[in-house]
Amino acid sequence: MRATGTFTVTDFTPADIVPEPPIRVALDVSVATMRKEYHGAVEGGSVTIFTTAYDPDLGVGAYVAMETFEGTLDGSEGTFAFLHSASTSGSDRADEHFLIVPGSGTAGLAGIAGAGSLVVDEDGTHHMTFDYTLAP
Repeated sequence: MRATGTFTVTDFTPADIVPEPPIRVALDVSVATMRKEYHGAVEGGSVTIFTTAYDPDLGVGAYVAMETFEGTLDGSEGTFAFLHSASTSGSDRADEHFLIVPGSGTAGLAGIAGAGSLVVDEDGTHHMTFDYTLAP
């Protein structure tokens, strides 16, 4: 099955959790928490732990995110966790990895398994797609 929705970030809060002394690299490494609202065949909200190594001036870097979702996919209601990551060299999105965490689904989404993708339109609209199965 495939469910696609758009999302908006409703909260982005940087977290100061880098151990001392930090190891310095050429890009800023940071951690933040995010809240998102989803609409479409993906309907609900999520909380994300978001980590980056990124230079905003150059637009170069990568991120890794662990997201917990509560809502519906194609009308099936429940919760599950998923992780996603990607890199960019400025204007692209590459090296994407996306996985629904095995065993994380509850209620109508119990037994969910699969993958997905995140696409950002030129106008900044964010689309999340889940390619998934549900255990019978």
